[in-house]
Order: sequence, then structure tokens, then C-alpha cells
Amino acid sequence: MFTRLLATASLALTATMVAAAATPALAQPAASSTYNVPVTYYTLPNGLKVVLSRDTTAPTVVVAVYYRIGFRVEPKDRTGFAHLFEHMMFQGSANLGKMEFIRLVQRSGGILNGSTRFDFTNYFEVLPAHALETALWAEADRMRGLDITQDNLTNQQGVVSNEVKVNVLNQPYGGFPWLDLPQYANTNWYNAHNFYGDLKDLEAATLKDVQDFFRTYYAPANAVLVVYGDFEESKARALIDTHFGPITGPKPSAQPDLTEPRQRAEKRFTKKDALARKPALAFGYHMPARNTPEFYAMGLLDQILLQGEDSLLHQELVKKKGYAGSIDGGINLLGNMFNYAGPMLWLGSLIHEPTHKADEILESLDAAIARLQDKPLDQATVDRALVKLRSSLYDSLTELNGFGAADLLASFALFDDDPARINGLEAEFRKVTPALLQKTAREYLRRTNRTVLLVEPGQAAAAAQE
Repeated sequence: MFTRLLATASLALTATMVAAAATPALAQPAASSTYNVPVTYYTLPNGLKVVLSRDTTAPTVVVAVYYRIGFRVEPKDRTGFAHLFEHMMFQGSANLGKMEFIRLVQRSGGILNGSTRFDFTNYFEVLPAHALETALWAEADRMRGLDITQDNLTNQQGVVSNEVKVNVLNQPYGGFPWLDLPQYANTNWYNAHNFYGDLKDLEAATLKDVQDFFRTYYAPANAVLVVYGDFEESKARALIDTHFGPITGPKPSAQPDLTEPRQRAEKRFTKKDALARKPALAFGYHMPARNTPEFYAMGLLDQILLQGEDSLLHQELVKKKGYAGSIDGGINLLGNMFNYAGPMLWLGSLIHEPTHKADEILESLDAAIARLQDKPLDQATVDRALVKLRSSLYDSLTELNGFGAADLLASFALFDDDPARINGLEAEFRKVTPALLQKTAREYLRRTNRTVLLVEPGQAAAAAQE
């Protein structure tokens, strides 16, 4: 997909204080959370947003840089550029040659990664705490001046094209449903184009195109820097001033209009997949706007309907009806329900036996959803959903020695200018009532807000039956 794990090292991925704090609450779902992520937030004169969060549980530090350029917001005639640039950022900078960034982090005992998402491209390192300045210097070096050469561009155009062929074009169910469904469900080009990019656009990219893209979107004023872990705040601020303060760049360009019109009729599409051996079905419903009461209600409806083997859809479609061995899905399959900024789908998918027709499966889906629409849920069900959501949320904060927390801090700084929002999430979910869940299910899980994508197997299925 759009994530490349570039190196691993010997950092122990131990449980942190966050996980320990979450455990007692599993037995007391109604209790208030006392856990608080420390947040220091400020902006450098060049516009770079900075978030510092100290956690001395382990002697490690996370350095994460998020640029507000994802594949959803790339220019119309430059599809795939956001992803291409993720690759270009490892091809060398003013003081680090090709691939030297990776070797520098490895030699320091760290790990690193980069990924392209709907609304951002990110880069991060997890290192021993004493190597903080190494990461800050290296990230600042490539923000200040990427080594954009024709050789690097040509090389990475080939790498990205091959990635598309391996992961999508020559892969059974390639891109299903995360890449496919938004293209069918949305009408706004920004939400509905091929996020991996058309190969002709990638092949047509010139050196000037890439240089312009870098100057526009990789400027400090279009980014947020997060430092999370074991560090002294005064020393970290001094290092950040030294390495990032002198970097200059333009103001951020205006974000495109990402709004979608209200969907008033069900959409249904069929995609033939020559490599697939069984039919597949995906459904997607447009989500409520981010940070609204209905948005948090959809987070709980996702837990009730789709997350875990106790969910209504797993029980109905897998355990009771036996349509498939599993059903997958959720909100934002390329991240979580907090790290995106525009329209989103709540979606689910399953690869099912050919003996079951799509309409039969959809009728079962409608029956499960109708149970939420016809009458309010009991408080015990809502409390169980809260426990599951809370457990998942706090578990995610500990990922990669605190990268999960850094990811949320960066997202809330980048999209809301308020990283401290991380400490208010649980309270927002606790405000959700059974009545609001019912209202949200009726409005957002209505059939006329749904897009269905059916995968029709091709030669591979026929060959398997011979």
C-alpha cells in the first residue's frame, strides 16, 4: 500500500504507561478518564507548527513531520504526485546522499517510515532518546533542500509504476475496496480520482513539475513537527529553533473544496477481476462531518456493527448466515477516524462464496442496520461499544513507542490547529446517547446514502473450477 517500512532495529516495543492506564477502565466503562497526554504547542516564525509531548516511560523519542499534502489534494493533472514524493524524500538532500537518511537512522539504533494518506504525507523516526538531534537535523536537511535530480526522478517513476502493477494491476482484489470504493461513491474529483495515480501522469512528470511541487507543499508553513518521548523540553526547543528556524518557504496554498453533495440514491457497480477466484462485495456510506456529534456517534456505530467478532455484522453475515469467513472494514482504512480532514466513507467488505448472491447479503446487512434504526439501543450495548472504542484508542497511542500518539497530535495540529484535542476524545464519545445513535443510523446508514461495489471473478475462478 502506501506505507513502506524502511528499516527495523532493536528498539523494544514495550507497553507504555498509556496501556497500563487503560486497563482498569475496561472494568469500569462509565468512569471518567484521568489520563492526559502532555501537549506543548507553538509555531515558528516561518510557519512550522511544533508539538512537544514528553513521556519518559522508555528512553526513546519519536520525531514525526507531517506535510499537508495527501493523495486526495494533489493537483488535478498530477495524480500520483503525493505518493511519488514520498519516495523522492529518501533519495537524498543537501547534506545526505541517496539512502543515507535511512542508514543514519539505522546506525543510531532507530526505525523510520513514510506514508501517503488522504490528506497528508508523513515521515517519522523512533530513536534512542540521545539521538534526538540526529533526527531533527536530518528532517530539517531534507525540508530545506531535497536533491531533486533527473536520475532520482526517473528512478522513482519506475519504482512507483512497479508498485502500482504489483499492488493493484497484477494482484487479485488489488485496491479493493480502499482504492476502488471512493472512486465510485464520490462525485468531487478530489475524492474520486485514482489515488495511486494514472501511469501516464507519473510518466509525464518533468523535473520542473517536481521542483514546483516540493516548493509548494513541502514548505515549513505547510507542515507540523511532533517530538514525543523522553526529552528535555527546553533543549528540544533550542534544537528545533537551530535546525528548522532558518528554513524559509511560501505560505500554504489554499486547500481545494472537498465537499460532496448529499447522496440521494443507492449506487451499485460491478468490477470484473480476472485474477479473483471468488466474488466480493463492498459497501460504503458517507460519514458525518468530522468532529460533529454524529461523527462520534458513527465511531460507536462502527464498534457495534463491524469491529470484532461480537459485532452485529460478524454475527449476522459470518456466524449465522455463513456468507464468508470474515468481514472487514471501518472508518478510514488507511488510518483511523481522526487522521483525515475531508469526506470519508464508513465501509465494509467481504469475499464470499459464489453460492450466495449479492442481494441476499445486502438484505442481511439491511436487517442488521434496521435494528439500530427502528428503536434506541439499550445503555448496556452503548457501554460495551465505549469500552471497545476506548481500548482501541488507548492501545493505538502506544504503537511504535508512541508513534500512535504522535500521529494524533500531528493530525489535530494540522487539521484543527489544536493538538490538545487528543485529551478530549473520550469525553466526546461519552456524550453520545442512544437517541443520537438512532438518529445517526437513520440519516447516515440509509440505503440511499450507500454505494455497493461487486467484484465479479474472471478466468482465475473458471480455471479453479476445471
